[in-house]
Amino acid sequence: MLTEEIPIRQSIGVAKHVSSHPLSPLTSSEITNAANLVQALYPAGTSLHYKGITLQEPKKTQLVPYLDAEHSGSRRPSIERRAFVCYYIRNTDKFHEAIVNLSRQRIESNVRLGPSIHGPGDAEEILLVERIALEDGGVQAEIAKLKLPKGTAIVSDPWLYGSDGVNDEERMYQCFLYMRDPHDLSNLESNHYAFPLSISPVVDTVKLKVTRIDLLPTGADHSVKEPQPFHIPPPNEYTPGHQDLRTDLKPLNVVQPEGASFKVIQTGETGSVIEWQKWFFRIGFNGREGMVLYDVRYDDRNVFYRMALSDMVIPYADPRHPYHKKAAFDLGDAGAGVMANNLKLGCDCLGSIHYLSAVLNNNKGEPWPMENVVCIHEQDAGIGWKHTNYRNGSAALVRNRELVVQSIITVGNYEYIMAFIFNQAGELKYEIRATGIVSTQPIDEGVEVPWGTIVHPGVLAAHHQHIFSLRVDPAIDGHNNRLIYEEAHPMPRSDFNPHGVGYTINETMIEKSGGLDINTDRNRVFKVQNTSVRNAVNGKPVGYKIHAPPFQKILADPQSFHFKRAQFADHNLYVTKYHDGELYAGGKYTNQSRGGDGVRTWADRKEDVKDTDLVLFVQFGLQHSTRVEDFPVMPCEIIHVGFKPANFFDKNPALDVPPSSQEFNCSTLLSEEHHQPGLEAKVGGKGEVCCSSKL
Repeated sequence: MLTEEIPIRQSIGVAKHVSSHPLSPLTSSEITNAANLVQALYPAGTSLHYKGITLQEPKKTQLVPYLDAEHSGSRRPSIERRAFVCYYIRNTDKFHEAIVNLSRQRIESNVRLGPSIHGPGDAEEILLVERIALEDGGVQAEIAKLKLPKGTAIVSDPWLYGSDGVNDEERMYQCFLYMRDPHDLSNLESNHYAFPLSISPVVDTVKLKVTRIDLLPTGADHSVKEPQPFHIPPPNEYTPGHQDLRTDLKPLNVVQPEGASFKVIQTGETGSVIEWQKWFFRIGFNGREGMVLYDVRYDDRNVFYRMALSDMVIPYADPRHPYHKKAAFDLGDAGAGVMANNLKLGCDCLGSIHYLSAVLNNNKGEPWPMENVVCIHEQDAGIGWKHTNYRNGSAALVRNRELVVQSIITVGNYEYIMAFIFNQAGELKYEIRATGIVSTQPIDEGVEVPWGTIVHPGVLAAHHQHIFSLRVDPAIDGHNNRLIYEEAHPMPRSDFNPHGVGYTINETMIEKSGGLDINTDRNRVFKVQNTSVRNAVNGKPVGYKIHAPPFQKILADPQSFHFKRAQFADHNLYVTKYHDGELYAGGKYTNQSRGGDGVRTWADRKEDVKDTDLVLFVQFGLQHSTRVEDFPVMPCEIIHVGFKPANFFDKNPALDVPPSSQEFNCSTLLSEEHHQPGLEAKVGGKGEVCCSSKL
């Protein structure tokens, strides 16, 4: 990554007392303070466009002793607060990043980044691009050729331009145009994705104007044609007011008369600690990753140092211009925090709920309050464990209570429901539910193509992949861990295995950083272990195993820009040696990126990862072969990655969960007592054994 260090001319400020926890997100005053310090580097009147002002996390070598001291109750070392700032000189291509020491009130570094390194989009910029596209005279002339009814509302969906290596050095947006139902002009909720248009303006973010108008292919090949009078299909709405709703659904109430079992502890203005059922963790929130878990412990034992969604890519299947550039890196191109919903506005969470709010920045460097972006609640997840003694009909059973820490983001047409889910057996999973509306494009009547599905008259939904990367910084009873995988192998027939039914579980240790894959034929399962701590029952290293679902890796050619940019999308798992700042699997800046920065590059260092401070990037995903049932809104597709203790405890850690009862749960039950017949043997006084029937 080419950079240019900018000389810093400033007086060193007086050290400022900061009481925030080192992992707490920046406060409103800290955001303002950081922006002011950066602004002071430039002459009066220089306008800066701030893309991100966020916490610069302390080095791990500083933070681990701090956290250990915090948990032991001993004196904590002092750690200075820093902010990471990335910004443009407004209406130029001069993109910078700076480190601001808030404790000492000084700029520690200020770097101008090189060519082909572009900052993410932001809400204000996207609205500006929409307006530029819709007010352009050339675009309006093309729309006029469609002969649309008077008053028809045109909608622009700006997409970050993508990369193909063809005249794409400048920072641009590719806008896709739609219209709302022209026969229902008052319906502002009209599903415009049912009316895609064949006109696609390109907007330059420096010149702030439309520099090209692409006409979209609507047939089965690359050819395009001039806009023709538009045949208006019927609408396809998803809002409840346009449906004939069912009338036979009874209420299902989630009631917790004594409140929730979790505790939220505010630490300073922006910090939050969660305690629930022996779990302890700190939660952060930033513009790019959204939710971040820190210092995750179970029953005072270290489990994870840091966990967050690192990256995601959605590459599309249509090979034709300009669709061939469609590969959304939603976290790096926009941000999970920036796009987070206010969850208090709907039924996104049920039961006794606690909401967390956040503060980010707008493009002027001012604090931008984000209310209720995280909801915390409990849910019943079915049976946790059960056994019935069939000899006497006695059953022992506990329900599986889960703690859900959830955020929901809207990325244009799509929604992602993201949740960390904890249970009472020491297990943690990360879940994503994909919903929203598929990205649509126009297609001629009577045409079918193999890279998409017609979901409405004249509407094609192209196939695409969703590939996610979860960054996991394990700390299994300490920070020196190793990665192994275990596989099930059949024993060869032998005198020892004459019937050929035996099999063994074998372990393989990973010595060097690199990319690894699941093998379902061998039941390959990855585990993180700490060999310096042994299980008291079997002497094995304590550990956690990773349950990651198999998925189809990125289908784009290895020489394509899609593949080069999505450095995480070609393996189920990457393991690297820990280095401060290596957080984002697809690289620090994904907008129109070229590749060469990200987890594949880091793993290629082939560093030692045995019994050291290692990091995992766990990939999971969906192959979204579109179907008509995905329109006008898509039912949730659910995927998750699980982390389960493996020889970490001496027994089932959920044995102490109180048993469930109808009195406790207040369920309505209609059942019959059921006993299975059985036999038991009793030893008599003379050693004889007698069997008797038990009914």
